[in-house]
Amino acid sequence: MSTLRFESEEAFGPKRFFAKLKREQLAHAYLFSGPAGVGKKHFARLLTQSLLCEAPKPEGVLGYDGSCHSCRLFLAGTHPDFYAHEGELKIGERESGRAGEELTARDLVRVLSLHAYGSSCRVLLLGDLEFATHHAANALLKFFEEPPAGVVLLLTSSAPGKLLGTIRSRLVEVPFPALSTAAVGRILAAQGVDAADAARVSAAAQGSVTRARELVEEHGLREQVVTWFFAALAGQSADAAWATRATLASGLELIGLLIRDWAVQCLGKTAGFLSGEDQRFAALPQESKSALLALEAFHEAQRLGRTNVSPGLVLEGLRLALAQLALSARPRHVARVGRS
Repeated sequence: MSTLRFESEEAFGPKRFFAKLKREQLAHAYLFSGPAGVGKKHFARLLTQSLLCEAPKPEGVLGYDGSCHSCRLFLAGTHPDFYAHEGELKIGERESGRAGEELTARDLVRVLSLHAYGSSCRVLLLGDLEFATHHAANALLKFFEEPPAGVVLLLTSSAPGKLLGTIRSRLVEVPFPALSTAAVGRILAAQGVDAADAARVSAAAQGSVTRARELVEEHGLREQVVTWFFAALAGQSADAAWATRATLASGLELIGLLIRDWAVQCLGKTAGFLSGEDQRFAALPQESKSALLALEAFHEAQRLGRTNVSPGLVLEGLRLALAQLALSARPRHVARVGRS
């Protein structure tokens, strides 16, 4: 018997959950929920390979040998019984759908209604699922209610509350918690990140490998956001070109972390900084009231960021608030005029 592998150091809870299941106990659909960057899609792909692998399993459903015909097809991205789509799903009109193409809701219903080609099951992975319209969601609703025999659906989402309740109620939800700082560091090291960089960003990543990778990139989003933040506190017209609909939420999270560190320093706490910007905070005014008011301004910016207000206007409002708070926190020098 070949040795079975399941190469996932983290996700202990989900691993325990599936390790106890036999093939006949599998539900037809699972929702992997949790913060971005905690390994939901990675785990889903390992589970998929386990389900498609031809090697016998003495117990549970986890594990694959990596060398059977099915595993070779899966690793090559050509397995005929595996379909994957990431992001927004449209309703679609096309007559075909294959792994690696942009599948649509109607594609998925069509191809997964067929019999499996060479495996005992067919697997559909919908990563970071969002529906373009209610029509796209409704096109899959009946499919979620009564999927064909032998089909396993795996969905991942960092915002499961956005899914229609009628769809979410038909899924078995498996939560993925944020990773520990040590876990983020181990994963970064396994990905070849320099040890010093991994140590520097692991705590600031707040349990997300995705966020940690962004922090490692010196000239990426992180550096632009940090530059914007300190320029705003200096009363300068900060460059907000980094802010788009896709990046605003991540950028605001980092700004919130920076404001948190400012408040920690102002309050004289012994807790370490999470942003890694210790030296730059030393130059800021140490006035706790302003730092706490900055947190309020940040929360308002986050609220506006979830509306239709443009990212540029959201940041401009926050920039003005930060500049005013920093200015009011600086000591006022009163000039004395002597007699001539």
